Formats: sequence, C-alpha cells, structure tokens
Amino acid sequence: MDNKAIVELLARTPLFGLLGEQDRAAVVGRMRRVQFEPNQMIFSRGDPGRDLYFVLEGRIRLSVLTAEGRELSFDHAGPGHVFGEIATLDGGERTAGATAIGRVHAMALPQEVMMELIERNPKVAAAAIRFLCQRLRETDQKFEAVALYRIEARLARLMLSVLKLQGVTPKDGKAKLDLGMSQSEVGLLIGASRPKVNLALTTLEDMGAITKSGSGYICDLEELKSVADSE
Repeated sequence: MDNKAIVELLARTPLFGLLGEQDRAAVVGRMRRVQFEPNQMIFSRGDPGRDLYFVLEGRIRLSVLTAEGRELSFDHAGPGHVFGEIATLDGGERTAGATAIGRVHAMALPQEVMMELIERNPKVAAAAIRFLCQRLRETDQKFEAVALYRIEARLARLMLSVLKLQGVTPKDGKAKLDLGMSQSEVGLLIGASRPKVNLALTTLEDMGAITKSGSGYICDLEELKSVADSE
C-alpha cells in the first residue's frame, strides 16, 4: 500500500479523520512500516507504551489474562483500525496484550509524535478524548454482554457488529457474512469454548437466523437482531 492510500485510509479513523489531507500526509511521513508474523506477540499487558499502531492488512487480537490464566479477547483490530492508543497517550503501561492473528502489515507512530500533534492541534486533542471514551464504552458493553447474555445472543451481537464493520449492504433483509476467523477465535471474543461456539452456530441455524453458505453465512438480519436482544 503506497503512502497516498494510507493517507486516505487514515481519514476514516476517529482519531485522525478531522485532519486535512496535508496534515494526514505529514503524520504518515512520520510513521514507520512494521510487519508481524502469525501468532507474534506485539506487546503484553504491563509493557511500556512507546508506539501507536495503524493496521493496513491483517488482524490483531487484543486480550487480557484472567486471574486463572485464561485469555479473554475483547476486540480485534483490522485494516483501518488504530490500537495501542491508551498507553501511548497517557505514557503508562499497556492495559492489554496484542497478538497478530495472521501476517500483519501496519504503521507505527512514536509517542512523542502523537503528543506533538495533540499539543499543536486542538482538533486532535478533542478527537483523542472522544476516541478513548468510545473505547471505554465499547469495552464495558462487551464485558457486560459476556456476564449477562447467553452465548447465542453474544454470538449474534458479534455477527451484527462484523456486518456493520464490513459495511455489508443487505438485500431483502439478508446479508452475506464472512467472519474471517476460526471458531476458537470467535470463542475468545465472546467468552466461550470452541465446542460451545459450534453448538451456538447450529442453534442459530436451527432458528433460521443464519444459513451456511460456503465459508460464510447468510444472515437474516431481523432474526439475528431478535436473538441479539434476547436475554
């Protein structure tokens, strides 16, 4: 991906979208390209936060370990997503771990550059505050869902969020979904084992909310939303 395409992709982020094209080009000019191999640990919880990352290709798992040593994944960062922002912005330790699911191409922005942007441009400072607040709300909602909703509802919510993220246009109330991850990876995101994810997928099929189609699913949006809203 050339720098022009990266500048355009950066415009879609909540953190840098308010900057003009020239300013975004300047930001990209101060980033460095990085690549991570499948299953590579990019950083762990407690590490110092020296860089903010912008994903170009691939997917990153963001997770924490429970007191029992169980990994709980609370989010994925795909193309066009920023991650590692909390420690980079406050200068503290990483609040979660980041692992490459497959091969990942990304851009890294040093902490000192990010702080320069915030000091010089009030729009970036305001965007950073909104971005962090949005992150906090989303994380709270995800952990609440794990605690309060049955697995089929959590799975339906994940599917709807992926459809929204992918910008899929429904036709006759239905949409094609390719989760792009294994059942084990889905389980980490919704707090369930792989066998339970498999059983939940079968349940959603029996309910008519989804229909298997090749490597993906045809989703009946009305049925899927009904399951997602159930307790």
